[in-house]
Amino acid sequence: MAKMTVEQLAQDLEKALGRRLVTLLLYGSAARGHHIPDRSDVNTLLICDAVDESLFVQLEVPVRAWVRAGQPAPLILTESEWRSATDAFPIEYEDMREANRVLAGRDPWSGITVQREHVRRQLEHEVMGKLVQVRRAYAALRGEPKRMAEVLVDTAGGFFAMLRGALRLAGKTPPRTPDELVRMAGTTLGFDTAALAPLVAHVSGVQTLKLNTGDALPAAYVAALASTAAYVNRLEREGK
Repeated sequence: MAKMTVEQLAQDLEKALGRRLVTLLLYGSAARGHHIPDRSDVNTLLICDAVDESLFVQLEVPVRAWVRAGQPAPLILTESEWRSATDAFPIEYEDMREANRVLAGRDPWSGITVQREHVRRQLEHEVMGKLVQVRRAYAALRGEPKRMAEVLVDTAGGFFAMLRGALRLAGKTPPRTPDELVRMAGTTLGFDTAALAPLVAHVSGVQTLKLNTGDALPAAYVAALASTAAYVNRLEREGK
């Protein structure tokens, strides 16, 4: 039996919700063109006229089928929430705007603006949080390469999103492919990219990440996070 497609999800949601559906948006790796089947999620955002119990009743059948197909349920926002949350999720909005596809409903981007300071502030908070988290894991798991590899894989999506955010703050357009993104980020933010190659290969679907004791990747990953945090903090000090 063929796997459920995102187009089928769109048809099912349009049928279930009717005029209540404002927009169904595809974003993430599937919209960027480097989705890896059976590894990457197919990420969707559902914008509705309102969110109430009757909406969840209407969503139950199509969303359950989508989740059973191995995909995450859509993010759900009201149209009002979508228009007012740019200051809460500026990095996510910029990522979505840069690579998205409207699957159903109307284009949601008219009138949506993201302020640079909101991006910088969120990025500062998230990069420092990720840096502390990964340093803690590295201290605990330095002698357990299999578990450390799991940490790197679990945090890679957020790391790459942070690199895109930092490059936008630097006035650059983030490349879509992971290898080009890391290369530009390393040059701009000041970290060595050579040892990150196994993680880039994993994210690109070339090979599954496996670590051996003493591999350079974990230390290079921590260093890249530290350089990104230092760059963002420097922007704050310089008032940029």
